[in-house]
Amino acid sequence: MSKFEEVLSLRKIRSVAEYQFGIGVGLKLFPAEVNIKYSKRTGRIRHVYFKGQLLATLRPTDGLFALNVEGAKRLLKILPRPKLRVVIQKEVSPFIRKGGNVFAKHVLEADLELLPRDEAIVVDTDDNILAIGKAVLNGQEMLSFKRGVAIKVRRGVEYNHG
Repeated sequence: MSKFEEVLSLRKIRSVAEYQFGIGVGLKLFPAEVNIKYSKRTGRIRHVYFKGQLLATLRPTDGLFALNVEGAKRLLKILPRPKLRVVIQKEVSPFIRKGGNVFAKHVLEADLELLPRDEAIVVDTDDNILAIGKAVLNGQEMLSFKRGVAIKVRRGVEYNHG
């Protein structure tokens, strides 16, 4: 791959990050040292790594990022609270850390700009990351509803690879 193509790929992933997570995020989330992996079949951007850690996967279905835990940790440092966050009760933290879904009745705070299908970062009251997933409800509904799944968790921080 030529240097020009590498620069274009870096520009593309940063642009997607800006669109999905907010202005100013792209450069901070994806520094110049990131390693971009491409699909063997299609040649399109698939995974973004930094220092050997997977940050995010570019979904082929919608062209947006699915965060990994390391990517979410970087975003927490970049974005001010409550952006992209859903704060849950301490009692359910162990369950969520292992990959359990977040129910609306356990939500204490939520980013009111979250929409269904948005990437969401589940944190405890001290802003420690517990899990990452996809919002099922919008931020206001997460706070109002007392029943149902608020976030479908993709991966908890204590996810067992076995």
